[in-house]
Amino acid sequence: MTNKVSVYIPVLNEERKIEDALKTVAWADEIVVLDSGCTDQTIPIAISYGAKIVPHKFEGFGKLRNAGIDACSHDWILSIDADERCTPELIQEIQSLLANSPQHDAYWIPRRNWFMNRWIKHSGWYPDYCQPKLFKRQALRYRDEDVVHEDWDVSGSIGYLKHDVLHFSYQQLSDIVRKIDNYAKLGADKLESKGKSGGFFKGLSRGLWAFIRIYFIKLGFLDGKAGFMIALFNFETTFYRYVMRDWKNQHWDKPPKV
Repeated sequence: MTNKVSVYIPVLNEERKIEDALKTVAWADEIVVLDSGCTDQTIPIAISYGAKIVPHKFEGFGKLRNAGIDACSHDWILSIDADERCTPELIQEIQSLLANSPQHDAYWIPRRNWFMNRWIKHSGWYPDYCQPKLFKRQALRYRDEDVVHEDWDVSGSIGYLKHDVLHFSYQQLSDIVRKIDNYAKLGADKLESKGKSGGFFKGLSRGLWAFIRIYFIKLGFLDGKAGFMIALFNFETTFYRYVMRDWKNQHWDKPPKV
């Protein structure tokens, strides 16, 4: 007997992307959309596809994803974001897997990233196993305290699927700038919650290492300009994360009168 599957998608003003995501999970037995306060047409679009809408105030990605799991009705869960797409090959692979008795309790799914009009093959972005995306509802739990780059715990074994989920995260340069700012702030909060220090020189050294790791060790230079941008993006996010950890509550005074 085929195991039923729920899909959950966390959203915040994703009207440009959500419909394409919903089209690629329409085969699922249930679609749950986690609404963190959308003010655009995201929710009406999701409702038109029969999605169950679950409001949830954003207090970090760890809590958000656990809320998604809790809102799902079926024993198997597929987690995707609004900027991700299931390929037909992946859909068939998941359906074949769940039609039998899956060997593992959770599965990694390779993620293929489209960036600057090309598929990224290096830079640490392929196969980009960011987190187990298909799992039994009782087998995986995220860590509530992680506001960003959330860790997880799995009870049982983890396997690998062969086919890709596609990721279309950035449509223009301003998307990257906004994400650097948002992730740096959330990363600073995560450092603080874990009692870790920040600082200018720590941010600079960690940022430089992030650039070297992506551009040279992960062969980002083979991805051309896109690889350089990815490495630079990682440098900036890392640098500002550590600087904001110590400086986020500081304000620069007005210049003295002359």
